[in-house]
Amino acid sequence: MKIDNSPPRGTRDLLPTTVAVRDHVLSAITEVYHRYGYQRIETPALEDITRLTGGQGGENEKLIFKVLRRGLGDPVEAGTSLSELVDLGLRFDLTVPLTRFYGNNHAALPLPFRSFQIGPVWRAERPQKGRYRQFYQCDIDLIGEASVLAEVELIEATTEALATVGLSGTTVRLSDRRFLSALARSAGIPEGAWDGFFIGLDKLDKIGWDGVRTELVEQRGLPASAVTTALEKIAGLQGLDATKVADAIASTVPTLDEGIIQDLATTTGCLDQIATARELRWEFDPTLVRGMGYYTGQIFEISHPSTSSSVAGGGRYDRLIGRSLGKDVPACGFSIGFERIVDLLEQAPRRDVVAVLYEAEVPVADALAMAREVRAEGRTVTVIRRAGKFGAQLRRLETWGITSFVHLRADRDPHSRPEERPLGQQPQT
Repeated sequence: MKIDNSPPRGTRDLLPTTVAVRDHVLSAITEVYHRYGYQRIETPALEDITRLTGGQGGENEKLIFKVLRRGLGDPVEAGTSLSELVDLGLRFDLTVPLTRFYGNNHAALPLPFRSFQIGPVWRAERPQKGRYRQFYQCDIDLIGEASVLAEVELIEATTEALATVGLSGTTVRLSDRRFLSALARSAGIPEGAWDGFFIGLDKLDKIGWDGVRTELVEQRGLPASAVTTALEKIAGLQGLDATKVADAIASTVPTLDEGIIQDLATTTGCLDQIATARELRWEFDPTLVRGMGYYTGQIFEISHPSTSSSVAGGGRYDRLIGRSLGKDVPACGFSIGFERIVDLLEQAPRRDVVAVLYEAEVPVADALAMAREVRAEGRTVTVIRRAGKFGAQLRRLETWGITSFVHLRADRDPHSRPEERPLGQQPQT
């Protein structure tokens, strides 16, 4: 039987040129986050299934890859429940594992604790461009900071990281889960239906206003008048000038706590200040929900005109860590959509790579010695034996990302270094 060499559906093999772009993005993001004082941590790919299905992952809990318990018989007895078969699952994001990590290690960590994670996550998605079953996330989190310093710092660091990797033209979208809850209450939506209301509203960019209204009223059974009132209030807050956000929110939702309005005003004021020092576009977006159920305060996403999906998103989740620690700890995080950013970047910056191209008559030791000499200058060197037509081989080297070469011949002067020639400018002999 012929074995299919294709990777599993929804996953990919990555060629060296693609990995080079990914390495560039990872390196740039890591360097920026380090400058802001964030320390990298690592968490396991597998988590206890009860933690992953605790009701805080939103729609993503339906996409968990579950792992069978060890020691199950074959076949499994009829009538065995799923809970008896499964005890672990692959993580669907990096936030839930972080909360367990902090609960387990907080005594050895500084407060506030600034961390970032980079690693693969898994979701049983329907594969499509920009959406894979295995993909990387880059998360930055600030734990133990109750003020909006956390929100502003995360936004500043993440937008700087995206600019550093070469992604320009982004816009930060800002909202607040507390504002959305107060708006839902003022519109007459029952509190028990708020999660459904948020989930439906979160689909606005995909199904439009009419689609959201249909889902909320006909599929979720929310009162039509309350849904109409809520959507009208939200529509009236779109496209506001930055200086009018706080007053407009207070007018639209008079019951909203003054402290929440002040928090938003502080965040927007800080973003305006950052925008005077470097390029930064932002807007208050009352339609922004974020699908995870663990958000408790300000939420934010970063959009790019080349994609309908966000390239980064996050927010405050002050009660999630308490599930692991037994007491609430203020926390805020931002996750970069690594795969989407890589797809948007055409290529990584070209690196200086030198090929030591040696003829068959040249001793291997001489070729390695030449490579060692060039590497001592802090450069990247690869050693390749001469084969086939010279011009064709040079074209292959250029395709592989090599920028220049040194040609070692058997008749060369052992006391002088051969001339280094850039690829693309050599005679095709």
